[in-house]
Amino acid sequence: MKLGLDITPHLVAVMAAEIKAGEKAVSAAMRETGTDLKSAWRGQITQAGLGRRLANSIRSQTYPKAGESLKASALVWSKAPVIVGAHDTGPLIRSKDGFWLAIPTAAAGKGLKGGRITPGEWERRRGLRLRFVYRRRGPSLLVADGRLNSRGLGVASRSKTGRGKATVPIFLLVPQVKLSKRLDLARDAERAQAAVPGMIVANWVEGRVSMPS
Repeated sequence: MKLGLDITPHLVAVMAAEIKAGEKAVSAAMRETGTDLKSAWRGQITQAGLGRRLANSIRSQTYPKAGESLKASALVWSKAPVIVGAHDTGPLIRSKDGFWLAIPTAAAGKGLKGGRITPGEWERRRGLRLRFVYRRRGPSLLVADGRLNSRGLGVASRSKTGRGKATVPIFLLVPQVKLSKRLDLARDAERAQAAVPGMIVANWVEGRVSMPS
């Protein structure tokens, strides 16, 4: 028995159309996956009270950037990976030099760029020296001999008589801090990954339905 396969132009066109539909389906599924995961991560960050600015650091990109491919992929990342990663893992933070971590109190105020102020920056801006106060129970302190202004910030005292002068705690000193885990990015990533096959099939079927017969 002799068998043969006759590849007609029509069959070739159908196969080419199927491949094209597959490329569109995979690329569309990865675009949707990347966008959905980006939205999910941004939602987690916002709901955790970490701010819209940090949430907007989550970005997504589909590859290839132009055109469609059966090997399309999506990348979702943060432009602030250290901060987002810390809230995702809840690490134990220790001082780099092995001494103390200085945690600013409300009286310390904010840094120049709106971030956490350091003892050195505080002294330069306020013109006051901080004084170390050891405490056997509870965190030790860095205090300033000055006063609290109307905004509750520690500042230098202008009184010549000492009226209103106070010892103001500016920083709490602790050997280490356990950061609370406030995010679960892996959960959303696993859900997004699990949904990919179904999305590819749905897009492929839709693409085939719209194909000319």
